[in-house]
Amino acid sequence: MMSEKGFSSIKLEKHETRDVSDNHTNGELTVIWRDWDKIINNPQMIYLNSVNPGEIKGPHIHTKRNSYFTCIHGNVIFVIKDKQGNYHEIETNSTESKLICVPNGIAAAIINPSKQISKILVLADISWKPD
Repeated sequence: MMSEKGFSSIKLEKHETRDVSDNHTNGELTVIWRDWDKIINNPQMIYLNSVNPGEIKGPHIHTKRNSYFTCIHGNVIFVIKDKQGNYHEIETNSTESKLICVPNGIAAAIINPSKQISKILVLADISWKPD
């Protein structure tokens, strides 16, 4: 599922949800991971990452895990260095349904350009376990 650049951004499925009593729209459901989609191979870790307003996390490289990010609150910009050394900016927010896939060995940073805390749901498949 990775592009020739070594990372990918996948539009996620969104579905309106409806009230059982009168069928009005009461929200939405976004599919992040399903085993049968084969986008993420058996996530071993799922966590919430928050980025304070105006802050940058990274850049850093994970050498023993593939990471999959989706913004669930606020706005973020992912800056990713591809295999050829070129930089790419992927902007996303909590109203978009986008999964940013960064495999091990690819450098990435997360920027919060907004004035509120942004939150990112992270799924990872890991080739090591901490002691």
